[in-house]
Amino acid sequence: MSVHKNIKKVTTHVLFEMKLRGEKISMLTAYDYSMAKIIDQAGIDVILVGDSASNVMAGHETTIPITLEEMIYHASSVVRAVDRALVVVDLPFGSYQGNSKLALSAAIRIMKETGAHAVKLEGGAEIRESVERILSAGIPVLGHLGLTPQSIHKFGTYVVRARDEEEARKLIEDAHLLEEIGCFGLVLEKIPAKLAGTVAEELKIPIIGIGAGHQVDGQVLVIHDMLGITQEFSPRFLRRYHNLSEEIKGAVMNYIKDVKNVSFPNEHEQY
Repeated sequence: MSVHKNIKKVTTHVLFEMKLRGEKISMLTAYDYSMAKIIDQAGIDVILVGDSASNVMAGHETTIPITLEEMIYHASSVVRAVDRALVVVDLPFGSYQGNSKLALSAAIRIMKETGAHAVKLEGGAEIRESVERILSAGIPVLGHLGLTPQSIHKFGTYVVRARDEEEARKLIEDAHLLEEIGCFGLVLEKIPAKLAGTVAEELKIPIIGIGAGHQVDGQVLVIHDMLGITQEFSPRFLRRYHNLSEEIKGAVMNYIKDVKNVSFPNEHEQY
């Protein structure tokens, strides 16, 4: 029996059950009420209010500029739309690194002001104190290892992470650490599929991949990339399920033409 089909509300426990039964977890990003409502009604398991809003909503080159207030705005909009999915919110850059008190304060603000169900943080051992402090307040935490976009200036590139033995070993250590201290799950981004499979096999908590192969417990994509709204981003792991960019452009061009030709509005479209 599918856990997915019989559940009215997805919780962290439901995700654990899904992993236990070998049922894959579906996850997409959303940043606004209308889109969140559509994907929740479609039956998505998890909605990530990602700091990728910095790129796709605000036009920044990286995820670094987005603020806590902006994340709260986007998360509030999403939560108002959602009935079923688990809503996870990214803690933005600068709100948790190196200061666990600040991290707890940011996480509490997100939970209180948005009604979201969990937060996500990037990093392993170096953010242990922040993760533990947030968990101590009863706030569920989703970890994130591999390519961590908030650290882009440290990496200097968006290439695949953990190809070399040392980085792979640290990633496995960090994954175990995050599980041990109480994270309910883990996102692995842009790492070799074999390594991701090893982590998924060794850990009891659900592992969600993005560019990490199919041996993990679920997948996440950015909704704007998956629907083809954005066109400039084309990594190997991205499958476009639509070409909304062209469809929207075509609809707008038809609207412009009808306005110019005075064929819109017609006599049935006026009072």
